[in-house]
Amino acid sequence: MSEAAGDEVVGERPADFAGEPDGFERLWTPHRMVYLDGENKPVDDSVAQCPFCRAPSLDDETSLVVRRGETAYAVLNLYPYSPGHLMVCPYRHVSDYVDLTGDETHEVAELTKQAIRTLAKVSGPHGFNLGMNQGTVAGAGISAHLHQHVVPRWGGDSNFLPIIARTKALPVLLGDTRARLAQAWVDAP
Repeated sequence: MSEAAGDEVVGERPADFAGEPDGFERLWTPHRMVYLDGENKPVDDSVAQCPFCRAPSLDDETSLVVRRGETAYAVLNLYPYSPGHLMVCPYRHVSDYVDLTGDETHEVAELTKQAIRTLAKVSGPHGFNLGMNQGTVAGAGISAHLHQHVVPRWGGDSNFLPIIARTKALPVLLGDTRARLAQAWVDAP
């Protein structure tokens, strides 16, 4: 069915979805529903279901791996809190920090330091959030495989979008971010 220029299709106007007028505009982000619905979430805690075990077996661009070490690697978060949000993961399928070997603990720490230096060089954030969520109750989306979050932060980056619209505005594509960080990491001390 064609519409005259300027006409809206009935049932597709923002007012049809917003309910009673309340003065708010709506920013629809249906692509976020795949995350909320559990896309890429393992159905169990097995190695076969684990995206952090699968990622290193793929090429770096496909898996968003930025840097590989001997016992751990750095990968972009598929559902980032901010541009450049990385995770440092041991290759071994282990859930608890206290169960890492000495070599794994050392390399996770070193890759985290390198991630901070590289992100600072590439993006110039004002600060970082670092952290591990141990267990589902502590906020781990994938609790069976330990991962250290490295989240670059900028003054004012928590604006109205996450507070009001439960939306994150990311001004750069994941593939472009991965390429920039992978290249800069080579030059990082």
